[in-house]
Amino acid sequence: MGQPRDLHGLARNTIVIFTSDNGGERFSKIWPFSGMKGELLEGGLRIPAIVRWPGGGVPAGAVSEQVMASMDWLPTLVAAGGGAPDPAYPTDGENLLPTLTGGAAPRPRKLYFRFRPGQQRAVRDGDMKYLRVEGNEFLFNVAKDPRERANLKGRQPDVFARLKADWE
Repeated sequence: MGQPRDLHGLARNTIVIFTSDNGGERFSKIWPFSGMKGELLEGGLRIPAIVRWPGGGVPAGAVSEQVMASMDWLPTLVAAGGGAPDPAYPTDGENLLPTLTGGAAPRPRKLYFRFRPGQQRAVRDGDMKYLRVEGNEFLFNVAKDPRERANLKGRQPDVFARLKADWE
């Protein structure tokens, strides 16, 4: 089939992003994660993000472990266009352009989630995640245990208490 034609020479300087929200749809294969769309288990939170910007320094085939959220796209795309968000209207996201272009290592993030059904709440801080679903509480290391099988609540009570307090 070959390469797609670029009749107007715009492809090199066009940012293309493919992503989703809140996990895969109900027929998606989300292995190795548990949970699904609409849940705060990793299957409902982890989604792919694919970025193509050959003229902007996003290396082809590069993979990043950077934790990000959809709200990061606004400041990242504004920075890619050479601008900065208006300080009078600060964004909730972070500019991740240095990480996307390979100029910076992934940064730790603390993200908060809630979803009304099941009274779900979660805090992700680095590799650790506090999760509460219908009153049941968990602590997972989602880097070492992406399937969320080993509840570390009793083994790491200080981390559990800190993340729970962060949520509250």
